[in-house]
Amino acid sequence: MNEIIELINDPGVNPVGAIYKLLLSLLLGAVVGLERRHKGQIAGMRTFALISMGATLAMLVSIYIPQVYLGLKNGDPGRIAAQVISGIGFLGAGAIIQMKGAVRGLTTAAGIWMTACIGLAVGAGMYLVATASCLLIIFVLVLLEYCEKHWLKGGEAKIVRLKVNSIVTDIEPYKDCFSKYNVHVSDVFFRYDYTANVSTINFMVRSQSNTKFAELFGEMRHIGEVHSLTLTNEVNN
Repeated sequence: MNEIIELINDPGVNPVGAIYKLLLSLLLGAVVGLERRHKGQIAGMRTFALISMGATLAMLVSIYIPQVYLGLKNGDPGRIAAQVISGIGFLGAGAIIQMKGAVRGLTTAAGIWMTACIGLAVGAGMYLVATASCLLIIFVLVLLEYCEKHWLKGGEAKIVRLKVNSIVTDIEPYKDCFSKYNVHVSDVFFRYDYTANVSTINFMVRSQSNTKFAELFGEMRHIGEVHSLTLTNEVNN
């Protein structure tokens, strides 16, 4: 048993230590991916586990080549590690979905980048630091999101699109209706069609997860000549 522990803690590359590092990075990456999948993100356990293991393998190769071919104990693992940090940006960019007026996936992209760093840390033998980093990521994704929702009047921004069969010049009645349901209006976008005598108003709002938008819309439809109400993530002027 002591021999296995020594192989695991050996700063050089050996089969036992390498397999242990890959398994540990798989576990830590999967934990982060499980939280993202629970939030409905496309990138889940498999994606994050593969990212973490890939970064670990890159670090192991970076240590192994100088160790075997140049006779160096640790070599220069910084070269491949630097390329991993740069290259992971492509995966992060792919996780970001840009819509009109809204950007989704920034947190997942940041999680991908951080998970790659965890993989590098595991590959370098920094087990405690890698595990602590994984726990801190979960803390940020779970507890800080809870704080955002309860202290900052909601989580992600939503768009309430309102079409009215008239030219609207006073939006205070609509804002009062939002306030009644504890919905915070952060911005407003207008489009007036004077030919058709139609106003399109996009309210960018933040709300609690349990906000009853159906009831809110039922009350709001009686303010003026409302033609339609839509809850979306896109601004459409």
